[in-house]
Amino acid sequence: MTKLHNYFRSSASFRVRIALQLKGLAYDYVPVHIARGDHKTAPYAQISADQLVPLLETDDGQRFSQSMAIIEYLDELHPEPALLPRDAAARAHVRALAQSIACEIHPLNNLRVLKYLVRDLKVSEEAKNDWYRHWVRDGLVAFERQLAASPEGRFCWGDTPTLADCCLVPQIFNARRFDSDLSGLPRTMAAYDACMELQAFQAAQPSQCPDAE
Repeated sequence: MTKLHNYFRSSASFRVRIALQLKGLAYDYVPVHIARGDHKTAPYAQISADQLVPLLETDDGQRFSQSMAIIEYLDELHPEPALLPRDAAARAHVRALAQSIACEIHPLNNLRVLKYLVRDLKVSEEAKNDWYRHWVRDGLVAFERQLAASPEGRFCWGDTPTLADCCLVPQIFNARRFDSDLSGLPRTMAAYDACMELQAFQAAQPSQCPDAE
């Protein structure tokens, strides 16, 4: 059985759980409590080179890190339903939307970054939360502009979920946890709402994970 080493609140882990659910792939859920630092100690630190989550471990013993690489691996191995369009230009647009979240918003608000702000730079809790909200809002406004320039559709790109939707939903979940401003984002929130009508997205959400707190 394929194993997914992940943490219930991790946006990157959430992305992969959504992809697995959309493709109907069974897996063993292996919790790694990153808030406690379990990703930095044995046994997990011995199998994860970057000591981050998620980590996908296949039946034949291969291990894959980085959520975007994992999702594209799953999409190539199990092409239906496709998470990337077949058309090269459309694929590039979907990857750009996904990376706007995974590469531009998420790294600035990763747990280890927020911890560093407080622990090492002595930033107050209020200032840390302001940092989070600023970069989430800035990134989602840019994301909305990209959607406005894209073809109309129910989801981020077209009428079926893609890699972009796998990234969007976890980001909105986290934004709501920190009470971020989500006003004035009609296409973004419409895509989010469409996703959350699907069982795959509901089943992958943090509250459904066995390690949820």
